[in-house]
Amino acid sequence: MMDTERRLEFGHDDREQVYNYVERHGECSFDDLESSLRIDPRGIRHHVAILRRDGYLTVEDDTVAVAFDDAAAEEHRADDVEFVVRPARQSDLAGLVGAIRQVADDGSYIEAESVADVVDHEDVLLRHNEVEERMFFVATVGEDVVGWVHLAGSELEKLAHTAKLTVGVIETYRGHGIGSHLLERGLEWAQGRGYEKLYNSAPSTNEDAIAFLEARGWEVEARRADHYRLGDDYVDEVMMARRL
Repeated sequence: MMDTERRLEFGHDDREQVYNYVERHGECSFDDLESSLRIDPRGIRHHVAILRRDGYLTVEDDTVAVAFDDAAAEEHRADDVEFVVRPARQSDLAGLVGAIRQVADDGSYIEAESVADVVDHEDVLLRHNEVEERMFFVATVGEDVVGWVHLAGSELEKLAHTAKLTVGVIETYRGHGIGSHLLERGLEWAQGRGYEKLYNSAPSTNEDAIAFLEARGWEVEARRADHYRLGDDYVDEVMMARRL
């Protein structure tokens, strides 16, 4: 069943305006809200305080952002590599898009390439509104984003139990368990949000990605013949799923 926490109920039109502005921009300052919304500044700060209390927004210094349930950062070490897995922040956008494009550059992960295009166009990472929910976790080494897991759900009732997932790690940092940690973090988040089934698709030529998911409980549900054209070749799409 759909988690009721995903439904947005504000109880006040001005409060809904404040939330929607922050959600569309990823994060903003109080000055941004006060200059952009036709609401008394004192009212804006009151509404932000209520939205923060109710778990819709976070406030750090003067930055207001949409709140998501899982905010903890996890530190890991494998061989000589130390990395952190944490929820993405709006400031990660450029590094995250760069990492996704690096993984998808050879045409082996079209779904991820599409995600990068959408995020780059919208200039917003995380979304939670009446029609969509989008979450990213990133793996970082130092200040660099080296991997991600992305989940996108729908608020449409008939699809509210499902979400799409992409996951990847740049080639330099593969083989250290980063992808496994990211995938697990994404699964935990999806379960906590009430999703029941996740989907991922890849070209049949991406045998490593397919094997990676199959080894972690994913199944091939369908195959679309010649769905992708990579250069001069037509390649099947392998459609995979995981029940939670």
